[in-house]
Amino acid sequence: MIKKVALLVIGVSLMTSCVSKKVYADLEDNYAKLKKENRALEDKNKDCLEETEALESQLAEAKSNIEQLKADKADLANQLAEVQQNRSKLDKSYKALEKNSASVLAENQKKNRELLEKLEAKEKDLKAEHDRLVALQKELDARSKRVDELEAALAAKDANMKALKESISKALTNFEGKGLTVEHRDGKVYVSMENKLLFQSGKWDVGAEGQKAVEQLGAVLAENPDINVLIEGHTDDDAYRGSGPISGNWDLSTKRATAIVAILQKNDKINPTSLTAAGRSAYAPIADNDTPEGKAKNRRIEVVLTPKLDEVSKLLNEVK
Repeated sequence: MIKKVALLVIGVSLMTSCVSKKVYADLEDNYAKLKKENRALEDKNKDCLEETEALESQLAEAKSNIEQLKADKADLANQLAEVQQNRSKLDKSYKALEKNSASVLAENQKKNRELLEKLEAKEKDLKAEHDRLVALQKELDARSKRVDELEAALAAKDANMKALKESISKALTNFEGKGLTVEHRDGKVYVSMENKLLFQSGKWDVGAEGQKAVEQLGAVLAENPDINVLIEGHTDDDAYRGSGPISGNWDLSTKRATAIVAILQKNDKINPTSLTAAGRSAYAPIADNDTPEGKAKNRRIEVVLTPKLDEVSKLLNEVK
């Protein structure tokens, strides 16, 4: 809401032919804050990718540790069995020695007792280690279960995003061949709409056909509340030559992104806190700006749909 007010103030102020230096400076400050928020959103998106890579690395390490501990437990169990077998033999030997002469028997008894005491101490230590490993195994089993839950949650998120991609493709099938594409990659869904579907050159008002496409997209998003929605405005590298309250491609791309947000917000089933508008100007092209066809592809709105990872983050903290 603060962004909208700031943009409205900038727009109204720039349309006015005479403004004070203080008002103009305030407007520049507001605009700088909006750019800073945009950079923060880009950093947050990068953090989500890094967090996903960290999750996968920790999963692999946890599995490796589980396998190593299982091997250690088996080895200690074998040692304990061997010690118990040796003790049994010594018990038999001790009984046989009791039948010998008193002096020899007394000496042998002493040696056997010392040996038995050492074996009992060793057996006690091994049993304590065995009990420790049993407790550790229980902890690892519980952690393994949480790892499985984490993998299942990640798989479910990915499956939901694939299903979302199919739902969006189905809902927007009437716009195929009109500059609209839907892709699923890296666990996200990307809905790209070229300007020929949405805007006239240099404008940010969405045309009737474009409004229909955005509204149909919004109907699908309303049924998927666990999705973060990033709307990015993109331009080609041609300098903005239009008139009106626009300072350049950065401003134009931002206004176009907020125009899409405004249409989505008309659907009261979409949570506004899940929506983010960002202007990328000409700095995230998907085609070569040296050709008219490439420029047309770069002039677009890209809606990036990302699953909310609160549940996954909670499971990750439990695994650590």
